[in-house]
Amino acid sequence: MRRLSLSSRLALLFAACTAVVSLFAGVLFSRASEAHFIELDQQLLDGKLIGLRRALQDVQPAQREARLADELSRQADLALRITGSDGQRWYDSSTQIPTELPKQSGLSTISHDGADYRVLNAPLYPDKSDTPQLTLLLDITHHQHFLQRMQHLIWLTVGLSALATALLGAWAARSGLRPLRRMSAVARGISAQSLNARLPEAQMPPELAEMAHSFNAMLGRLDDSFQRLSAFSADIAHELRTPLSNLLTHTQVTLTRPRPLEDYREALHSNLEELQWMAQLVNDMLYLAKADHGLLMPKREALELADESDVLLEFFAPLAEDAGVTLSRQGHARIKGDSSMLRRALSNLLDNALRFTPVAGSVRLSIVDQPHAVQVSVENSGEEISAELLPRLFDRFYRADPARQEGSSEHAGLGLAITQSIVRAHGGQIRCESAAGWTRFVIELPKEA
Repeated sequence: MRRLSLSSRLALLFAACTAVVSLFAGVLFSRASEAHFIELDQQLLDGKLIGLRRALQDVQPAQREARLADELSRQADLALRITGSDGQRWYDSSTQIPTELPKQSGLSTISHDGADYRVLNAPLYPDKSDTPQLTLLLDITHHQHFLQRMQHLIWLTVGLSALATALLGAWAARSGLRPLRRMSAVARGISAQSLNARLPEAQMPPELAEMAHSFNAMLGRLDDSFQRLSAFSADIAHELRTPLSNLLTHTQVTLTRPRPLEDYREALHSNLEELQWMAQLVNDMLYLAKADHGLLMPKREALELADESDVLLEFFAPLAEDAGVTLSRQGHARIKGDSSMLRRALSNLLDNALRFTPVAGSVRLSIVDQPHAVQVSVENSGEEISAELLPRLFDRFYRADPARQEGSSEHAGLGLAITQSIVRAHGGQIRCESAAGWTRFVIELPKEA
């Protein structure tokens, strides 16, 4: 079954609300009119009752009927029945009076032969116990016809107002939902080549402005992710092109003529280096892919960061000594994390710092134990990194050094991206600061990571 559109639902809702309100108002008006007629009839009958009592008071029996006829002639739709205290009928002013009438005192309503009557029973002499009963009948058929016509008019009004409201509601809903159709049109036009389309937030009503803002933000994220994916694919091709080209060229040159066994062995060793680098590149890419899908599950073991750092500093000490760089560490703290993963992250930062620290420079590893987190920083002296490049340092295959643009068998530009993935897997954050001749990478890890 086809679902109703939002405009149709709103139109039906408006129509239903209008119908309910109109019906409720009509019923109230009908009840009020009926109560008003009852009040008027009560006043009329009470007045006639007083007149009849006066007409029958101190009147000879032979003159009573004439006096009653004279009194009733002033109200054509009024009839009278007098019943004795023994229940015997004494007098009927009309032959059309129903045989059976209500006997209870007060006002009541009956129907007889298609006519409606208001009936009032009262004693002739209120101060006497054994007294005849007067029964006044007022024909209210015209009142009832009026109420029926009014009820028909109410139902007609309810139907017409519901229909008019449905039509106007459909028009209003369609006009009000025009921004949603505009959003739908923009969404239909989005493709990989048109992710830069945006909704005009300033023209949106307040209720949809936040949705439009979220929609535009989503498009921005998609555009950024697509651009990054495209750049990532291009970078992969760029990084693999050079070693593959080297392998092909070297192999083709080696096979152009017969060579001594030692030359083939040397060619295989050369090719092995390129293949090892390519294998490491593929492993790093797979590692990052696991991180993107939340598949990095670090162990939760108690670690002393000072001990972990000292092991790495001892490993890098010969390299630092050859480069004339001073290594140092200060501070200590304990966290829960994965030893091998954190060592890899810090190793990437230390290797990166050593490569860009000039001779006689310094590389410092600092550990600060804070109340709710542990801050680990690796900083090195040397040339500063411009502020516009800092946000891109953690992009894959990005190199801040413009001299290293071709694929290398040593560094592919994935180290900082891997470090960031490891830190995020531990629930932490990493950032880079560069000022006053120092470049500093700061890692913040929660103590309960």
